[in-house]
Amino acid sequence: MHNIEMGDKWEKKFLIIVMGEAVSEIGSYAVQFSLVWWVASKTSSPMLMAFANLLAFLPQLLLGPFVGVWIDRLKRKNVVIFADLFIGIVSTIYAIFFLLGTPPFWSACIVLGIRAIANVFYTPAIQSIIPILVPRQDLIRANGWIQFMQSGTLMLGPILGAAMYALIPLPIILLSDLIGAVVASVSIGIIKIPELNQAKHQAPNFSQEMKEGFTVFLRDKKLLIVTLSAVVGMVFYMPLSSFFPLMTSSYFHKSALQAGIVQFCYAGGMLICSALTGIVGKIKDKMSVINMGLFGIGLASFLCGILPQNNTGFLIYVVLCFLLGASGNLYNIPYISYMQESIPKKAHGRAFSVMNSLMSATMPLGLIIAGPTAQKSGVSFWFLITGIAFFAITGTCILLIRLCVKSK
Repeated sequence: MHNIEMGDKWEKKFLIIVMGEAVSEIGSYAVQFSLVWWVASKTSSPMLMAFANLLAFLPQLLLGPFVGVWIDRLKRKNVVIFADLFIGIVSTIYAIFFLLGTPPFWSACIVLGIRAIANVFYTPAIQSIIPILVPRQDLIRANGWIQFMQSGTLMLGPILGAAMYALIPLPIILLSDLIGAVVASVSIGIIKIPELNQAKHQAPNFSQEMKEGFTVFLRDKKLLIVTLSAVVGMVFYMPLSSFFPLMTSSYFHKSALQAGIVQFCYAGGMLICSALTGIVGKIKDKMSVINMGLFGIGLASFLCGILPQNNTGFLIYVVLCFLLGASGNLYNIPYISYMQESIPKKAHGRAFSVMNSLMSATMPLGLIIAGPTAQKSGVSFWFLITGIAFFAITGTCILLIRLCVKSK
């Protein structure tokens, strides 16, 4: 990736924050994997796993728009520190329960849901800090670094979690989460981040300020078009994360090891794309690249849906999962950068919270549609449907953006 010039002040600050958060996220993914594996291996209950997934998404759906109002009024650095430490403290408290006796399995689902509350605060806060800290012309590169870190933690976290689960008692694994949280909090705590002048002491008008969060998208037609396109697309795409293991086991009849290879390649695609984006540093026509990402998702999904059920088909499936991961970041990095550039900084918390809430709502909605469809017609059929949907979405998005540009 781009060489960090240590004399460049913002890059030094940014690197310190990214490294601290990477340590925390790797630990969090490892703890999350350990908890999920503990429940899955001990109960083999699909209902408990579905319950855990539901609780992981509910906080964003219920709290997202409200949280954005507060993020725009508080010191965003403090919000990130609070979120990091909250996760570490929750894991520590749960570790104490283990020391007193084995808690019921459903309690792990509750803990995963409580931990998810912190992410409702963390994600829009860190997304709002980036444009304050990073010059406008370097936002693509900075977001490439962020996605590179997140892709790396997505790859390393489960591997570390599996190794720790095999070697270390679960309560000790849970306690390690606090260490990562402290590292991340210290790394961002020592960095001076400029704060925006806000009316912090006035009581928030939630209805008005949440409305402003939605209005941000209505003011920018191109942003509105790509956001709605992505939201519709994610209804089809989000369930695929649940279907990756089923595609490997039930369609190709492969083992858990090969399912892990699929997940690793998907994360690898995200990693490589974010690294290349970080090297390039600038994207002049962000809308075209966003549409390339959406089309790539559609192409990879469509091809997955028509693969033969043999070893050659599985090898192609592994490559296509790499393309799926890469395409996701090819869309996401310029999209986030465009939001950071075009939306006033004082409204970033609300705007990103609204966006994250919309995207999170697609998971349960998608599963309601995808579950029965895949049950009846097979998992591969949902990949095929997703590909066709993304072709239509991408074509519509390109057409509407061109009409939007011509009307100016």
